[in-house]
Amino acid sequence: MSSYAHLLAPGDFGSLALPNRIVLPPIGLRMAHPDGSVSSREIAYFVARARGGAGLLMTGAMLAGTDVEPPRALMSRADDDRFLPGMRALTTAVHEAGGRIAAQLSPGLGRVGAPEPGRSVPVSASAVPWTQNPAASCRALETEDVRLLVRRFGQAAGRLAAAGFDAIDIHGHAGHLVDQFLSALWNRRTDVYGGSVENRSRFAVELVGAVREAAPGLPISFRLTTVHHIDGGRELAESLEIATILQDAGVDMMVVDEGAYEASDWAYPPYYLGDAPYLASAAAVSKRLRIPVMVTGNMTPQIAEKALVDGDAAFVGMGRALIADPDLPRKLVADRPGTIRPCVRCNAMCIGNVALGVPLACSVNPQAGHETSRVIGRASHTKRVVVVGGGPAGLEAARVAALRGHSVDLYERNDHLGGVLWSAATPEFKRELRSMVAWWKGQLAAHRVTVHLNREISPGSSVLAAAQEIVVATGGLAVHPLGVAGMRRNDVVEVLDFHRGVPIGQNVLVAGGGLSGADAALQLAIDGHTVTIVEQEDSIARDTLQLNRKALLRRLAEVGVTVLTGHTVRAVDEDGVLVHSADGARRLTADTVLTAFGLRPNSALAGPGVIEDPRVHVIGDCIEPAKVGEAVHAGFLAGMAI
Repeated sequence: MSSYAHLLAPGDFGSLALPNRIVLPPIGLRMAHPDGSVSSREIAYFVARARGGAGLLMTGAMLAGTDVEPPRALMSRADDDRFLPGMRALTTAVHEAGGRIAAQLSPGLGRVGAPEPGRSVPVSASAVPWTQNPAASCRALETEDVRLLVRRFGQAAGRLAAAGFDAIDIHGHAGHLVDQFLSALWNRRTDVYGGSVENRSRFAVELVGAVREAAPGLPISFRLTTVHHIDGGRELAESLEIATILQDAGVDMMVVDEGAYEASDWAYPPYYLGDAPYLASAAAVSKRLRIPVMVTGNMTPQIAEKALVDGDAAFVGMGRALIADPDLPRKLVADRPGTIRPCVRCNAMCIGNVALGVPLACSVNPQAGHETSRVIGRASHTKRVVVVGGGPAGLEAARVAALRGHSVDLYERNDHLGGVLWSAATPEFKRELRSMVAWWKGQLAAHRVTVHLNREISPGSSVLAAAQEIVVATGGLAVHPLGVAGMRRNDVVEVLDFHRGVPIGQNVLVAGGGLSGADAALQLAIDGHTVTIVEQEDSIARDTLQLNRKALLRRLAEVGVTVLTGHTVRAVDEDGVLVHSADGARRLTADTVLTAFGLRPNSALAGPGVIEDPRVHVIGDCIEPAKVGEAVHAGFLAGMAI
C-alpha cells in the first residue's frame, strides 16, 4: 500500500468526483493578455499541472466586474462575453490533459486594490484607510453598489459555467473585498450588510446564491481566512461562525488560510513559519462543518497524509509545491517521493513576481511559467561538458546539459555539493534548501553526471583543455572589509564557517545585517545564544522579499535578538567590539564575532584567457552575487545553450 494512500484516494467536492486529494489552490499568475483574456502561456502552465496528476486545479482570481474597480494588470477577467473563447480554450486543454479545473471568481480587491474609476481612492465595505495611502479613506459602497456587485458576480459565474469550468471558488480571504465585509475591523456599515456576524456575512452569502442561480450544479468553494494576525482582525471563533453560515448558504467546500495584507507573511508563509501553519485552524473548521475542508500553506505530502488520516482536512492545497514540481502527484503515485523537486518557500519568483506585476516564475523550477518556451530537448550533437562549481548554478547547468544528452563532468573544490547554498541551509527553518541539494544529487546520478569532489580546477587544467564546452560556476567568496581591525582574531568567525560547524561562544555579535547575517542570528538565538546584530544601514535584511522580511523580523524579536542599525564595526580586540554610530563610538562585548559582510565574485576562472574562450559559459555568483533563483535560472539557460 502507498505511504500516501489517503492523499491519493479519490474524493468528492460537491457533485465533482476528484481522483485524489491534491489541489492546486488559487495563485495569481499575471500571465493573462493585457486585456485580461486567457493566454496560451496560462494554458500551458495549467496543462502541465493537469498532466502532473493534481486532483483539481484552481485559477487565480478572475474579476467579475469593473463597475467600481479597474482590472489589475495581466489579471484574468470574466466580466464580458469576449473572454469566453480564451476560457473555453483553457478548460478544454485541461480536460484533454485529464485534469479538472475550477475558476476563482472575485468581486474585487477593495482597500488593497486600485482607485475606483474616476476617483482617487478605491471602494470598500466602509470608509476605512486605503492600504497604499493610509491617510486616504476608501469610498464606502452604497447598498445599491453591493447589489450590483452581486449581479455582476452571477453574470460572471454564468460565463464560467458556459466556458466549461468544473467548479467555482469565491475569493473571500486575506483582507480582499469580500473579507472586508466579513470583518468588523473594516465593516462599520449600518445597513443590512453591516453589524452582526450574520449581516457582515450577507454579501458573501448573496455571492454564493448568485453562483447557485447562474451556474446550477457547479460545486462552490469559499476561501476563508480564519485568523488575520493583525490588531483588531478576525480570530478563529468568529471565523467558525462565518464558516457555518456559508455552509448553510450552499458552499460545498471551505478553503482555509490565514493572514491579511498587513500580515502578508501569514498569507504566503515563508520558511520562517515552518510546516503547515494553518493546519490547526483547518482542523477546527473541519470539526465544525459537515462539508469538506481544504487546508493550504506549507503542506508536505507527509503532513498532508497525516492530516487526512486525522480528519483535520479532506483536501490539501499545495500551490507553491506544484509550481516547483507539477509532477508531484504522479511521483507519489509511482512511490518516488525522493524525485520530487522541493519548494524552498522563498516566495521570490512566485509571490514576489506577482506582487511586482510580472508573470509568475519559480526559483527552483525555471520551466514554471515558461512551459512552452523552455522545453528541454535532445541536442543535435553530444559534447563533452565540464561544469566547474557545484553550487546551484553549476548543479542546474549539469542537470540540464545531461538531459540534453551531453556527457557531463562536474568539479567541486569542496567535499560536498551545494556551494554557499549548502552552508546557508544549516538552520532548521531552511532545511528545504538542503532538500534541494539532495534533489540535484539524485538528478545528477540518474542522468549519469560524473561528480568530482575535492577537485580545484585552475585556468591551465587539462580538464578544461579536453572539454568541448565549459560552464564556470565557481560562486562567490566572503567579503573581508579592509577597514576593520582584528578580523584575523580567533574569536572572529565568518558566517559560512559557522554554518560548517566552527564553534561559537555564548554571547555573539553578528557584524552585518543582510539576510545571511540575520538568518544566522535567528538560528543562534533559537539555539540559546545571546545575539546582537550590528548593521550600518538603517534596517536589516534589506536584501529579501518584504513579506519574508516581516516574518524574519517578528521571529528575531520573539527570540530576543538585539538589532543595532546605523552602527559600523570598526575594530575587534581583547576588550570587545568597537562600533560607531551617529551618537559616537561605543564598545560591545562578545565571545564570538560572526562576520556576514556578503559575497564577492570568485573570478579565478572568469578572468582574461578563459572568459574569451568560445567554449566557456560563465554564470552565477562568479559574475555577480545574486539570489538562488537567479543562479538556478542562469544554470538552466546555460545547459540549454549547449
